[in-house]
Amino acid sequence: MLVELRAENYAVIDHAIAVFGPGLNLLTGETGAGKSILVDALALLMGGKSSVEVVRHGAAKAVVACVFESTPNAETILEANGIDSAGNEVILRREILSTGKGRVFVNNQPATATVLKQLAPELALVHAQTESLSSFDQAQQRILLDRFGGISTDAIAEAHFCWRTAADKLEDLLQGEQDRLRMVDLWSYQNKEISTAHLVPGEDEVLETEKRVLANSEKLYAAAIGAFDQLYEGGASAEVALRAALRNVEELARYDGRFTEAAQQLASARATLGDVSASLRDYAEGINASPERLAEIEDRLALLDRLKRKYGQAVTEVIAFGEEVARKLAEVDDRDEILKVLRKDLAEAAAAYRAAAAALTAERKAAAVKLAKLAEVQINSLAMKVHFEIDVVADENESHWNAPGWDQVEYRISTNPGEPLKPLHEIASGGEMSRVMLALKVSVEESAAKPKKKNPTPRTLVFDEIDIGIGGRAAEAVGQKLKSLSRGQQVLCVTHLPQIAAFADQHLVVEKRESEGRTKTQIRTLDDTARTQEVARMLSGAKVTETSLQHAAQMIAASR
Repeated sequence: MLVELRAENYAVIDHAIAVFGPGLNLLTGETGAGKSILVDALALLMGGKSSVEVVRHGAAKAVVACVFESTPNAETILEANGIDSAGNEVILRREILSTGKGRVFVNNQPATATVLKQLAPELALVHAQTESLSSFDQAQQRILLDRFGGISTDAIAEAHFCWRTAADKLEDLLQGEQDRLRMVDLWSYQNKEISTAHLVPGEDEVLETEKRVLANSEKLYAAAIGAFDQLYEGGASAEVALRAALRNVEELARYDGRFTEAAQQLASARATLGDVSASLRDYAEGINASPERLAEIEDRLALLDRLKRKYGQAVTEVIAFGEEVARKLAEVDDRDEILKVLRKDLAEAAAAYRAAAAALTAERKAAAVKLAKLAEVQINSLAMKVHFEIDVVADENESHWNAPGWDQVEYRISTNPGEPLKPLHEIASGGEMSRVMLALKVSVEESAAKPKKKNPTPRTLVFDEIDIGIGGRAAEAVGQKLKSLSRGQQVLCVTHLPQIAAFADQHLVVEKRESEGRTKTQIRTLDDTARTQEVARMLSGAKVTETSLQHAAQMIAASR
């Protein structure tokens, strides 16, 4: 349920707050006061497209915000988008800067318009004044039918994805066949060049180290033997000095225990020196100044460098390139087998799609019969006499296979006895259009709220002047229909008709006033007395008479 709606520097609104309750919430007021602007603000919070034109003249930014009671599915959407819960509420805020940029916040945390669009079906369904039957195309008609029937398109969407993927794979293979054949010679050469090199990952680094040793073998031998002599072999070597020092310290330790540890340290140093000396001697003896081996390494490194220049920066990349080329060659060799597999996969995917689409068509046709009967009753209860049908036609041509199925859904109506059924958008009367749209939406929403439906969504339904072009008995019928709908769901409606306003559970009036040379908008929630005054104004115009007051009071009492 929508609890509160705020707008600041939004269009003609400087600062306005509207508080709503359960049941039927009606907004009235003079033309141009800003009633529909509030609905547009709510649509913006449901993920609608923003525009810099909504920023009030002279303001740096426009801000719209609202508070909804949360739902379990809304909490799931918030969690999936990494947004923390705000208890039992969902707080939405949107800022539109005069520069054209905008920001979105959900529960006071940065978010995107995409998150708002994901939350919208769980929170509110807005039928704006700009919505017309001309925009109520076949796709929208199908969506409404699916909602009425509780029909899921998940299975058909998955089947369509599998079929499209299989078709694309086959098409890619067939279209790329000529290019692949032209590349076979090149791939064969590349594969042979890389495979005959017998590459080993990291071998270039090992060979570079060995090359440095061989190229500097004389220097390395001289350095190792020189260090060995200085540490161990020479007459003035470090080992001779340490041995002499160790004898003297051991003599001291015989008489003074303080030198025992020093003697042990010297003995350890002498042992370490012996190990290092042995390593130096072994290294020097192992140096093999082989010109042949050096030439062999240089040739191998030259080969590796050539391959890396052509196929990758490292030996591992060259190896990966060779494996990819080998795979492509294998595909060419196995083309017939691959085509056979792809065609089989495509046939299976197509069969799965046909089965899912046929099942979906059957569901839609059954739902169409029920919705048509229910909608016809609802339309005729709004002071009309029509015949209404919903056509569901399966177009099985592959060019019409889509994720929602292959069905063409069209709502058809005859508004006068004896006239043929025509598509909905060909209705001429604006009043008839409004009543048909209301009847359809009431039919669908009442059905969605029934316990037989799985996980009904407690939503706020918003109607902006859907009563345009009607009056008298039809207006009263629309009011009754809205009142009936509001028993199961919160309904917010903008109206100019007193016959509808009389049915309000909460009546809010939107007013304009001038202050300091600027027009300002305010929203008041009316008590019983003020509500009677407002309905009387709607009946009689600017001058409220005693007769209009009595008539207003009678209308409100009758609506209860």
